[in-house]
Amino acid sequence: MSQKVPVTRADFDRYLVPSYAPSRIVPVRGRGSRVWDQQGHELIDFGGGIAVTGLGHAHPALVAAITEQANTLWHASNLFTNEPALRLARKLVEATFADKVFFANSGAEANEAAFKLGRRYGANTGGENKYEIVSAINSFHGRTLFTVNVTGQAKYSSGFGPRIEGVRHVAFNDIAALEAAVGPNTCAVVIEPIQGESGVIPADPAYLKRARELCDANKALLIFDEVQTGMGRIGKLFAYEHYGVVPDVLTSAKSLGNGFPIGAMLTTDAIAGHFTPGTHGSTYGGNPLGCAAAEVALDIINSPEVLEGIPARHERFMQRLEKMAKDYGVFSQVRGMGLLIGAVLSSQWQGQAADFVRACEDQDLLILQAGPNVLRFAPSLIIDFTDIDEGLDRLERAIKSYIGARESATA
Repeated sequence: MSQKVPVTRADFDRYLVPSYAPSRIVPVRGRGSRVWDQQGHELIDFGGGIAVTGLGHAHPALVAAITEQANTLWHASNLFTNEPALRLARKLVEATFADKVFFANSGAEANEAAFKLGRRYGANTGGENKYEIVSAINSFHGRTLFTVNVTGQAKYSSGFGPRIEGVRHVAFNDIAALEAAVGPNTCAVVIEPIQGESGVIPADPAYLKRARELCDANKALLIFDEVQTGMGRIGKLFAYEHYGVVPDVLTSAKSLGNGFPIGAMLTTDAIAGHFTPGTHGSTYGGNPLGCAAAEVALDIINSPEVLEGIPARHERFMQRLEKMAKDYGVFSQVRGMGLLIGAVLSSQWQGQAADFVRACEDQDLLILQAGPNVLRFAPSLIIDFTDIDEGLDRLERAIKSYIGARESATA
C-alpha cells in the first residue's frame, strides 16, 4: 500500500517544473467557502480556485456523485460512450441554444476544439482561404499553442517559435476595429463576454450584437469563450443569455466540474457536422467521473435557488468594495457582473495587485488578481453572507495594513 510522505511548499521548488510560482500557503482541506492550510489556519476563499469551485469545496452532492461513479466505471475510452456523458450532454443541450456537445478536459482544450472547428467549417464552406480568426486584444483563451496564439497577449505566445498564421487581434469593445477586421476570409470571431484575466472588463452589448451581425454577413462562426463567465458566474447559466446574443459555438470549463477537470464545446447540429469521425478527439474527454460531477453541478447551479441568489451576493460585495474605495482611495472603479468582480487599483497603487493579494493572505483571505492593476473576486455562487462579511472585513484589514506599511516605509 502506498504511504503518504510528509511534503512542504519547498518540495514544489525541488520537484516541479517552475512554470508556476505558487503561494507559500498549501491548502489541505476545504469546506464551503473556507479552506485550511498545513498549519491549520482557516482561510476564507474569495478566489474559488480561479472561478472554478462554483459550489464551494466538498459540496456533499458532488462528493456523493463522484464516490458513486468511482465505484462503478472510471474510464471507457472513446471507442464507447458512457451514461454520465450522455446525461450531461442532454442536460447541456436542453439548457442552452446548442444541439451538440464535445467533451474535453479543460477550457484550453474546449477552445482548441472550437478554433479547429472554426477552421474546418471555414474550409468546408468557403474554401482553403477562409481560415482567419479574429480575436480581441488582451483576451485569454488557454495555454495550448493554438490558444495562446488566439489569445490577445503576446507574453503568452512569445518564445515558442513562429506564430500560427491567420489570427487577427482588434481592440475589445471597438466596433469600428471589428468591422475592419472581419471579412470574407474570416472563419470565426472569438470573444469573452467578460475579459476575466485582463481586468474583469464586460463586453458592451452593442459590440456583441455587431459581432453577431458581422459573422452572419460573412458566414463566419461567432464563438463565445465562457470558460470563466459560464455556469452561473454572472447570474445566468451562461453570459450570452444576459446579453441576448446567441453564439454559434460556446466553450465551458472551470465551474462545469466544480474542480473536477472537464471542459465542453457546445454548438449546433449544422456546425457540429463538420467534425466527422477522426477529425478531432480527446482520450479523457467525456470521462465518466468528470461527467458525473458536472451533471450534479449543472443541476444545482441551473436552479432558481442558486441563480436568483447571485444578485444579492453581488450587491453585498459591491457595497463594501465601493465603500473601501471611498474610505481608503485604493480603488478607482469596481466593475463586473454577478460573482465575477474586479476592483481596479487607483493610480497611487497601480502595479501592486500581487502585493495586495499577499497582504490578504496574511489576513487569512484568498483573493485573485487580474493583471497588475485589478483585484479579482470569484467566490462560490452559494457563499454564505456571513463568509462574505467576514472576508470583506479581512480585506479591509489587509488594505489598512498594507497602506500603513507603505506609508511607514516612505516616511
